Amino acid sequence: MTEPTRANPIRDTDDEARALARNLIQDATFASLAVLEPDTGMPLVSRVAVAMEADGSPFILASDLSGHSKALDSDSRASLLFGEPGHKGDPLTHPRITVIGRIVKLPHDDPNHAARRDFWLKKHPKAKLYIDFGDFAFWKMKVERANLNGGFGKAFSLTAEDLGVNAANSEKS
Repeated sequence: MTEPTRANPIRDTDDEARALARNLIQDATFASLAVLEPDTGMPLVSRVAVAMEADGSPFILASDLSGHSKALDSDSRASLLFGEPGHKGDPLTHPRITVIGRIVKLPHDDPNHAARRDFWLKKHPKAKLYIDFGDFAFWKMKVERANLNGGFGKAFSLTAEDLGVNAANSEKS
């Protein structure tokens, strides 16, 4: 086991870090989504509602009219930042995780669409107002890796497997 240093602050990933990372994602109702604007290549960050697939992959519901959907259509590379600071203390001491991968649009005729829709509405009941609009679709992240900041001085690099993402299922829609 290696100890973090000034030159390399990343700790060895352990079960406590894995559990914290999974909880930050699973408990989240929203996250910050970072994409690249197709026309400029500049970063674009949006707040999006999120949920987690049975295989551990994060997914979102988004309108084709949104800037982030247009960006994902052009370049699927993206990051999702999970974890909000508490109401007290320094916000930088609260845990957060950036999940990095590619986000792909799922077709409405996907065999899991109805179950995904029902699950989404349990987590986000107000989405009932727009979930069936023709321009809305689910987008699923194919997780590649993640950076966990478990609080001050607790940095970890995680793999998709550390997050419990089933690699076989994350290749499917």
